[in-house]
Amino acid sequence: MFSFFKKKSPPPPVVTPAVPSAAPTLSPPPLPSAFPTGGSLIGSALVTPIDIPLPSAIPPERQKWLDKLKAGLGRTASSISGVFVGTQIDEALYEDLEGALLMSDAGVAATEYVLAELRRKVKDSGITHPVALKNALVATLTEMLQPLQKPLVIGQHTPTVIMVTGVNGAGKPTSIGKLTRHLSDNGASVLLAAADTFRAAAREQLTVWADRNTVEIISQEGGDPAAVSYAAVCAGKARGKDVVLVDTAGRLPTQLHLMEELKKIKRVIQKADPSAPHEALLVIDGNTGQNALAQVRAFDDALQLTGLIVTKLDGTAKGGVLAAIARERPIPVYFIGVGEQLADLETFNAREFAQALLS
Repeated sequence: MFSFFKKKSPPPPVVTPAVPSAAPTLSPPPLPSAFPTGGSLIGSALVTPIDIPLPSAIPPERQKWLDKLKAGLGRTASSISGVFVGTQIDEALYEDLEGALLMSDAGVAATEYVLAELRRKVKDSGITHPVALKNALVATLTEMLQPLQKPLVIGQHTPTVIMVTGVNGAGKPTSIGKLTRHLSDNGASVLLAAADTFRAAAREQLTVWADRNTVEIISQEGGDPAAVSYAAVCAGKARGKDVVLVDTAGRLPTQLHLMEELKKIKRVIQKADPSAPHEALLVIDGNTGQNALAQVRAFDDALQLTGLIVTKLDGTAKGGVLAAIARERPIPVYFIGVGEQLADLETFNAREFAQALLS
């Protein structure tokens, strides 16, 4: 889900997305229920998003992606759903559910919260059958994950500067490439900054993604990462780009000198644009379990994260870590990935994810 806005000098004409200079308003694919839309461009006024009921039919492309998500989380779904095969709700069921949630990487805090909510709903609603309790679990997980469901809005700043970070192996360059395609397909002009100057392979990989998406890239072999980032933001402003995506070097949260360098990159970017970076995204590997939560804590403390991209939910990922994140660090999950193809990165929806964890 993307929304792009560009303010015009008064008196502003009413424009349409067909005009190249106008930033188009983008609508998400129709989903089963009502979701917040982006804004709309009326003259120079930015209209506050409102909830509009959307068609109930799921587009074939989205359904195909949902099937991949369900397949990727199949092991977790099988483990949790197996708890509800009995004919009664008793302490043994709650104990089995506790174990299944912990095995899914939901963590202690989220698991305790879910069990407490289910016990309350059983008491208040008079639920007596395990199938009804399973439906209550879907609702509880959806409510817990709801704070993570938030659209990425592009266009309130020109350019919108997005700083992307993560540990080595999380899929950061690939995620940047997929995000670039999403943005380009929706009418945004993108400039990439190869600020991971320590690894030649990282620059080469980002250059490949730039070529695939037909976008420009700022790169300097052996250059200072902060200097490359600064140059990219200045170039983005000079060239009228909608988005500048800054790729930073992969690092572990325990590498304090590299974490300090991240802070330096952020400070230097602010010299080129005092309001930037407008988004600080962390890419996390869905297979890393509770370690992903530790990464979120560390990078959020260093950069004040605005969003997450969760990758590799198509393999052995258990998925429950999103419940842990929602309970302890409810940072929006802008996208989740279920494969290597460009179409395998999609917007996060709380109910879809909760259903995938139990279907």
